[in-house]
Amino acid sequence: MPNEASFAGARAALAMLHALGDASADDALCIFLLSGGASAMMELPLDEAISLDDTIAFHRALVHSGASIVEMNCVRKHFSAVKGGRLALAAGVAQTLSLLVSDVPPAHLDALGSGPTVGDTTTVAECREILARYGLMEKFPASVRRFFASVELPETPKPGELNSRGCKLVDSDDLAEAARCHAERLGFHAVIDNACDDWSYDAAANHLLKRLRELRRQHSRVCLISAGEVAVRVEVAGANVRGGRNQHFALYLATRLRADDGPVAVLSAGSDGVDGNSDAAGAIVDEHALDGDSLRESALRALAEFDSSTWLSGVGATVVTGPTGHNLRDLRILLADSDTLNAEFLEA
Repeated sequence: MPNEASFAGARAALAMLHALGDASADDALCIFLLSGGASAMMELPLDEAISLDDTIAFHRALVHSGASIVEMNCVRKHFSAVKGGRLALAAGVAQTLSLLVSDVPPAHLDALGSGPTVGDTTTVAECREILARYGLMEKFPASVRRFFASVELPETPKPGELNSRGCKLVDSDDLAEAARCHAERLGFHAVIDNACDDWSYDAAANHLLKRLRELRRQHSRVCLISAGEVAVRVEVAGANVRGGRNQHFALYLATRLRADDGPVAVLSAGSDGVDGNSDAAGAIVDEHALDGDSLRESALRALAEFDSSTWLSGVGATVVTGPTGHNLRDLRILLADSDTLNAEFLEA
């Protein structure tokens, strides 16, 4: 979530750019370094009447909405004084170069950090549609509702309107490919499947588990890799909501594993080392994670209460790395061996 430092950082960046004054394109070059997390780390409402507390509530409602990162950042762009190309706009005619370490879908680099330094491909109309589809207006503070309800909601600068260039250094595709190469060196038949990027956590889990079972019919050792993010719509509120999309995904997938799936292990973790509001990066589960009726019942209750982290840490299934210093989205790895496969399973 944004904090006072987020506002201070945005104001300092804008002041630095405004200080360029009348510098020409030949006299000034601005280099922007962007990575995941920038949407919270630098923020300032376009409407100065919106307070920090209301800005935090706005961000929290977006994160809990179940919207994809591209959809959330479309809304953030139209809310912010520094996102959606407005930071680069403040540089005037100076040339700008953005170096990007991306935690957004590769085809949507203008969503990285809500696109402060590149032209925005989204529109006010798309923003309003997203707000309506996820029922967000009633979840926003009054000041934010008034802002988005205004008929004069300003459009963001578009590609071609900014003297701005971007260079992607690394993204989630590179992360998945590195995992694939390592898995092959370990003797696995490794496959990357990013088709479920931005799907809901349950649809993504069911898709990947089905794909893993299909691959096992043809290969003795399988590593299925999926990079990107899944969406979790938080339906409850309160202090007991603890975890993030990776732990929620892992716990749900554990409820879908069968005994004859084994031996199988599933990792879901954030490459930045942080999953939601927990201390964990993610979790690892296998086909024995829910052995016993009491464990299964408590796991289903934890899913319903969006308290996956407490449950998973209680059974030693969380992965705690601490902040890694980079952010290339999430990584899911499904490993399977054929030691216990039988003919009945192969025909299923």
